[in-house]
Amino acid sequence: MRYSAFEILKQGLSGNKGWKPVWREPEPKAEYDVIIVGGGGHGLSTAYYLSKVYGMRNIAVLEKGWLGSGNIGRNTTIIRSNYMMPGNQPFYEFSLKLWEGLEQDFNYNAMVSQRSILNLFHSDPQRDAFVRRANAMILSGADAELADEAQLRRELPFLDFDNARFPIKGGLYQRRGGTVRHDAVAWGYARGADSHGVDIIQNCEVTGFDIENGVCTGVQSSKGRIRAKKVAVCVAGSSSRVMSLAGMRLPIESHVLQAFVTEGLKPTLPGVITFGAGHFYVSQSDKGGLVFGGDIDGYNTYAQRGNLPVVEDVAEGGMAIMPMIGRTRLLRSWGGVMDMSMDGSPFIDKTHIEGLYFNGGWCYGGFKATPASGYCYAHLLANDTPHPVATEMRLDRFKRGHIIDEKGQGNQPNLH
Repeated sequence: MRYSAFEILKQGLSGNKGWKPVWREPEPKAEYDVIIVGGGGHGLSTAYYLSKVYGMRNIAVLEKGWLGSGNIGRNTTIIRSNYMMPGNQPFYEFSLKLWEGLEQDFNYNAMVSQRSILNLFHSDPQRDAFVRRANAMILSGADAELADEAQLRRELPFLDFDNARFPIKGGLYQRRGGTVRHDAVAWGYARGADSHGVDIIQNCEVTGFDIENGVCTGVQSSKGRIRAKKVAVCVAGSSSRVMSLAGMRLPIESHVLQAFVTEGLKPTLPGVITFGAGHFYVSQSDKGGLVFGGDIDGYNTYAQRGNLPVVEDVAEGGMAIMPMIGRTRLLRSWGGVMDMSMDGSPFIDKTHIEGLYFNGGWCYGGFKATPASGYCYAHLLANDTPHPVATEMRLDRFKRGHIIDEKGQGNQPNLH
């Protein structure tokens, strides 16, 4: 069923009785060409592009809960491509280009809003670092704009420019950045994949892998054994736990990242704003609430909840640049389990087990990477060679000494 203005009018006149389910609820078949473990944004986008672009139809997506129950529904919805390292920037720019045509591509309203993202800087050395980043962005084909203090005073007069500790001296704009409705991304990819014949199987937990003579031949699940020619894992914060079922130990730690939303306010923020002297980022939802987040909580966990010290830290970051929000009430917070890699950059690669593939280590960047991650993972599964923009996202890069250390923090996942 194709969505359109005409279809909405037609259904409205007929009592909305003709709408069809967005996707099927099939039982698993005995064998598939590809099994994708994980029904989040990356797993669903992989299935979509694998079926649509590479013409594979005998595919299953196995999700232990319901679609959208993981990190795809537990993030701050920001999209951007303001990276610097050669192993990252072309990939995220490719992802942003896919975002720009996504709704027309899978015929679903994902509420893509390119309302801009602004990274504030508070010192001369930080300005120089942002100039370097902007140049790297422009060289990769992305957009970047340096704004001085005078420009920001005109555009965002509510910011605390004269803060004694963190004076705002300017910022780096990416006007094409913005936000997307996270749940709608999952639903849109699920609907698109289902329309191409992909079986999306919810409440089906993978409990083991069938590995014979170094070859993965399928999975064991709560719905029985399912055979497959290829098995692709993308389970975000559960990566280490799931891959341990195949006897693998990953260079990944699992940490919780909290996000918050306030009561509804009148339109205030034109786009996304980030604090340069701490970890705080904020946007305003269509309902008026301020959506913001900060650092990970800093301890290893699989729990989707956080703790109060980080709530305080994030609130302090917000107050440092926007004291006007001091009387705003927080409505709720939630947590997503982050798969934090040792250098802060992801993996899209084959494993040493034939037929077993891995996608993970997205740290803070998983949501914005959703389209490119799925596209590049589909390319790898279809061709057994990495996509040109994902050639550096190898599992063995630490052994080879080819790390992608975007933040320059070294091999400490809690700093990335």
